Amino acid sequence: MDPKLINDCVHCGFCLPTCPTYALWGEEMDSPRGRIHLMKQHVEGTPITPEMAGHFDACLGCMACVTACPSGVRYDRLIELTRVEVERQHVREPQDRAVRGIVFSLFPYPRRLRLLRPTMWLAERMAPFLARANPSLGAMAALAPRVEHRQRLPRLVRARGERRATVGMLLGCVQREFFPQVNAATARVLALEGCDVVVPPEQGCCGALSVHSGRDAQARRLASRTVRAFERAGVETVVVNAAGCGSSMKEYAELLGHEPPFRVADLSEYLAELGPVAKRHPLPLTVAYHDACHLAHAQGVRAQPRELLSAIPELELREIPESAICCGSAGTYNLLQPGAARDLGDRKAAAVGTTGAELLVSANPGCTMQIAAAVRRAGGRIRVAHTAEVMDASLRGVTL
Repeated sequence: MDPKLINDCVHCGFCLPTCPTYALWGEEMDSPRGRIHLMKQHVEGTPITPEMAGHFDACLGCMACVTACPSGVRYDRLIELTRVEVERQHVREPQDRAVRGIVFSLFPYPRRLRLLRPTMWLAERMAPFLARANPSLGAMAALAPRVEHRQRLPRLVRARGERRATVGMLLGCVQREFFPQVNAATARVLALEGCDVVVPPEQGCCGALSVHSGRDAQARRLASRTVRAFERAGVETVVVNAAGCGSSMKEYAELLGHEPPFRVADLSEYLAELGPVAKRHPLPLTVAYHDACHLAHAQGVRAQPRELLSAIPELELREIPESAICCGSAGTYNLLQPGAARDLGDRKAAAVGTTGAELLVSANPGCTMQIAAAVRRAGGRIRVAHTAEVMDASLRGVTL
């Protein structure tokens, strides 16, 4: 790890109010500058102790501190590099090791996730029983969404009307298997806006979950496969509809040591650049838009989704209080740190409830599952949708 990255931090404290774990516990070592202090100790020769590993594990990697930092500290790189060191040097407890083994042998592999689809209807009912055996297994079951019929996209989705561009589309893992309707809506929206959409069938996991958890060898292997798939497809831009995937793919140059032969853009980012041609039909809805951390903080994409939603006739957009605070999903965080994730989810659900909105819109499947579960836990009800689904309904003139 480059000591300069550590020394860029002047310990000013601007990051503290935006850090979810500091907001929960008020502990200095569970703040960004506190963790950077621990990183410096390690770089100077202190071995990673179980206590240090606990503080690093408690970080969500939400990057709110990166947005808040006036000194430009690359905390995103620091925590990713530190997690690699933790995985190499820290010996985890058997139960923690077993849970991580399950998570990382399952979630980066869409075909394995597919085997869970028939059991999803039972998962929520089983959650209390599983939680008694292991909190992480209980959290996994409680988060399970109600899956729709799996829609297989063709290799090429043709533009409707005049072709304006050709783009690749990442299917993702959780998005592909648990939210197939989001991928279908994404392809339709791009086609209606004049794009040929190339969907390489050989694509797999982009490596995001592995990057965020310090599993660098697995991350590089998955990322390299993704690059090859889209390189063979010959596209100049890959459109991504999951915030965590998009943020990791935009950092492929740092992970792999070379720039991929294509650019990566979030769906809302790309549509805003492209400009509208398809007619927007009215959607008389009140909508609360949730900023996914890896879209707002990691990619700096905040205005574009709001602009797209606000352009829909009769749609009323409402802001969520404390929008910069993470919902607690954070990739696999809500599975590996279920207690803290639950507290953050409850906090976010309460904030969403104050808006009185009919529909919660997000651009990340993990956020959607996390907030929906927290709302259910609080006895509330709110419909959830992806930005792509709202756009799709408006462009096609159908109800959502």
